[in-house]
Amino acid sequence: MQTTLYCSKDKKDNYIWGLRPPIIYLIKLNQMKKQVLKDRMYRLKSDKTPISTMINSTHSPSNPLLYFDEEMGINRAMRYAKNQKSIFEDEQDKNVLIEPIIFEDGFLSTKRSDTLLQQFLELHPLNGTLYEEVDLERDAQDDLEDLNLEIEALKAASDLPLAKLEMIGRVLMGSKVDKIKTNELKRDVLLYAREDPEGFLEMLDDSDLELEELVTKAFSQSIITFRKQKREIYYNLKENKKRIITVPFGEDHKRSLISYFKTDDGLEVLELLEKKVK
Repeated sequence: MQTTLYCSKDKKDNYIWGLRPPIIYLIKLNQMKKQVLKDRMYRLKSDKTPISTMINSTHSPSNPLLYFDEEMGINRAMRYAKNQKSIFEDEQDKNVLIEPIIFEDGFLSTKRSDTLLQQFLELHPLNGTLYEEVDLERDAQDDLEDLNLEIEALKAASDLPLAKLEMIGRVLMGSKVDKIKTNELKRDVLLYAREDPEGFLEMLDDSDLELEELVTKAFSQSIITFRKQKREIYYNLKENKKRIITVPFGEDHKRSLISYFKTDDGLEVLELLEKKVK
């Protein structure tokens, strides 16, 4: 690392001569001073965390660790070595001591003095995808939003009139709805709203909800049926066994049929099902 000679005065006006690090390094030091020095915790983002997970700490062609430096306009190789003053290879000397970076049980704890490690983890390309810094305030905000969403969904579910409650239940549980009592149905819908509040609220706002209930009833009453591993939907009437549609690969069969209802050919099918479904 190149250095420059500098001269300054101390408090007693004595001249002091010494070596100054390059400007780019001083800039980074100033940036680090502005950072809050504190203990930081990092966690893996996956719900399934192994006993230990090690992330790469050195740059290599097969496993690159590059950071694009906006000031210099270049990609810079990173390497974590505890005995160095920088995380960038071009600012390190030859006596590097590489240390593994290991998450244990999904977490990695760092001290306020581990500034190099914290900076390395901040700039690491896996930050935000494999792991993230634990932010208790952000976690509290996320939890608050989830709780408010759950409260909204539960209130919406408890206020449903019986007809719409049965409609929601039939979409969720099929023909089972016709065999349970109102209190059981309300409980099951409330449980679903609690487990998936976002999905439940989206279902309430779905303009196709009534059509989805119609399709569910048509299947449960055997007015229509599947063939060829649920890839095709057919009429199942005494006078009509014709194919209605072929379900496109990867699509939900109910959604495919509902989309078909909105075509000129599908309108005739819709009108027939509305007459047949009880």
